Amino acid sequence: MKKLAIITTHPIQYNAPWFRLLAERRKISIRVFYTWGQLETESKYDPGFGKTIKWDIPVLDGYEYTFVKNVSKDPGSHHYRGIDNPSLIPEIEQWRPDALLVIGWNFKSHIRCIRHFHRRLPVFFRGDSTLLDDEYENALKQLAKKIWLRWLYKNIDTVFYTGSASKAYFQYYGVAENKLAFAPHAIDNERFALAKGMRRKEWGIPADAFVFLFAGKLEPKKDPSLLLEAFREMNDARSFLLIVGNGKLESTLKERAQSMPADTANRIKFAGFQNQQAMPGVYSMADVFVLPSKGPGETWGLSVNEAMACSRPVLVSDQCGCSADLVEDSVNGFVFHSGDTNDLVAKMKKLITDCQVQKMGEASFRKIQDWSFKKICMAIEHRLLHQHTI
Repeated sequence: MKKLAIITTHPIQYNAPWFRLLAERRKISIRVFYTWGQLETESKYDPGFGKTIKWDIPVLDGYEYTFVKNVSKDPGSHHYRGIDNPSLIPEIEQWRPDALLVIGWNFKSHIRCIRHFHRRLPVFFRGDSTLLDDEYENALKQLAKKIWLRWLYKNIDTVFYTGSASKAYFQYYGVAENKLAFAPHAIDNERFALAKGMRRKEWGIPADAFVFLFAGKLEPKKDPSLLLEAFREMNDARSFLLIVGNGKLESTLKERAQSMPADTANRIKFAGFQNQQAMPGVYSMADVFVLPSKGPGETWGLSVNEAMACSRPVLVSDQCGCSADLVEDSVNGFVFHSGDTNDLVAKMKKLITDCQVQKMGEASFRKIQDWSFKKICMAIEHRLLHQHTI
């Protein structure tokens, strides 16, 4: 079998399953080179959640991997010099791969790898960046970025894009159509589809309530504050808002909720961080999932995939990279204007009063089946086995 070396920073619950599936399919052989360098048993401090996270699903089972020594004085994926692995290139060369797949370029060792293996091996890259955040950058910074990225992507033979917004991004930075391949953002659709909902009474929510759900990091780019304000303005006695997650905005959100009239405050529930095994049940307990992100940096929003796999309608801001691909207005949910409380309130009211949410949830389920780990694997296998040689 042809061999693919995959370079990424650390085990991630959204990547490990398709690494495992690539190995199980036995069309190619893979080894993942983790460059952050932490031990297998380490939990990871996540600044977005503001706490140490250890996923309760396996992220190292079923595929070959190596933790490469990281010599950075400040190791981590939060800055360019946080990933510095002098032994990475020799370790990859010793394994003798037929191609290289890099996930995430903005690290010292990853760029070194791209440059070293360019013209020696086919170099693949998978990314989900979009142009949605350009408004946050000044003209000079945009020009410098364009020059730099056009040069960088000339060193890459195939770019796997995750959706239409990321494809537009790579095209803008000079990647030719024949170098682009679709490898969609995906989650474990089957695991979420088979989940049973939690009992609402455990959260103090009536069985007949209409539940809006937010699940994710309580951080500015996700803009949970907008949803909290919209829920207050909607003022619908039948509805509840469930906020799942932790983060730097948690205390502010709770204080804001407590300052609202008692009838409204009593219908807002904070559940805290829920690990991966629990999340399918959380989604299934809701009527509608809401992702109100304003960015910068909301390149996709995989929680939307998860909610759709649980047959839930979705209400998503236009600053989420997934909005153009996954949300069809009045079919499986709505897209609203980021930061626009009035638009969000109007769509929330419409979902409560005018829409058949069960049918919309069924439409979500059907649509998300095409966004699968299998599609990622097939795209990578096809590019390696049939289309790319140096």
